[in-house]
Amino acid sequence: MPTLEDLGEVSGKRVFVRTDFNVPLDGEADDDGDDRRITDDFRIRAALPTIEWLTERGASVVCASHLGRPKGEPNPQYSMDPVRARLAELAPGVELLENLRFDPGETGNSDEFTAQLTDGIDLYVNDAFGASHRAHASIVGPPKTVPSAMGRLLEKEVDVLLGLRNQPKRPFVAVLGGAKISDKLGVVEALLDVVDSLVIGGAMCFTFFAAQGKRIGDSLFEPDQVDTCAKILAANAGKIHLPDDLVGLDANGQFATWGAQVPDGGKGFDIGPGSAAAFTDVIMDARMVFWNGPMGMFEDDRFANGTKTVAQAMADTKAFTVVGGGDSAAALAQFRLDDEVDHVSTGGGASLELLENGDLPGLAALRGAPNA
Repeated sequence: MPTLEDLGEVSGKRVFVRTDFNVPLDGEADDDGDDRRITDDFRIRAALPTIEWLTERGASVVCASHLGRPKGEPNPQYSMDPVRARLAELAPGVELLENLRFDPGETGNSDEFTAQLTDGIDLYVNDAFGASHRAHASIVGPPKTVPSAMGRLLEKEVDVLLGLRNQPKRPFVAVLGGAKISDKLGVVEALLDVVDSLVIGGAMCFTFFAAQGKRIGDSLFEPDQVDTCAKILAANAGKIHLPDDLVGLDANGQFATWGAQVPDGGKGFDIGPGSAAAFTDVIMDARMVFWNGPMGMFEDDRFANGTKTVAQAMADTKAFTVVGGGDSAAALAQFRLDDEVDHVSTGGGASLELLENGDLPGLAALRGAPNA
């Protein structure tokens, strides 16, 4: 795939850079004012190496991103104004278009919208890894007609994640959490082909427990995935690590600790301390670790210990560590450990899809660019 160096001379050229500035915001915006505040500018800072490479060589840079889910029409709550202000501080003189998803042509992959975006543009750079699993106009449209390249962020994400998939250092451990196994079924099956151990926490563990015939009380699970989980367990005996103890709320709403079964009326919200210690041991013995998804409802301090312990293990291990964006990255930041791992991905869904399929629509589009 073409890199920035493959663009040739960029001085005097107008370069459209698709970034992922979908940053978290606090506050509200409406007709009476805008008090929105960026709570984490990581994704903006992550794009600076690409922006600076271009501007230092004399290019005029136009950035564009989505923000939230405005449903194809302008909405002040999702305007790019706070992002534009922060970008002006970090990269003066760089232009930022309004939210791409204010136009239905973005998610609809409209040729007409692509033509609007590329009007007057000489070169295109995709640096939006977190959106590259979407076949949206700004991702797959420009490379059809405009010389294109990967930005530094996209290039690094692809190198790291495909390195996990294609050239793992062993033992290779994957740690998956989150609510639903159905959301990660494809990546579970893909990872089981390459990992030495798969650690499963979060609410998704309860569907596996149900497949084992264990009691799960009123814990969240997916009945339609029980048979699938049973087949996965049967085919991967000894490779999958499930929690041995749990914490949650009992039938009376009181904090409780159990073994690997939840009594009637109880609801599990985190792995227990024994499981957190056991998962830590697996991580510490690895040479490469990929983590995506919290071990419990870490936003609530009562159920944060499992996720915090795994995050600390990721920071302490000598293994090469990769965190697959999303809630895992948020947890790392919450526990102030985001600088203690080797790579924090900017895209949760994109990282999972790349690990599962080995490709993304945004990457395929770049391979078809005129200069590829």
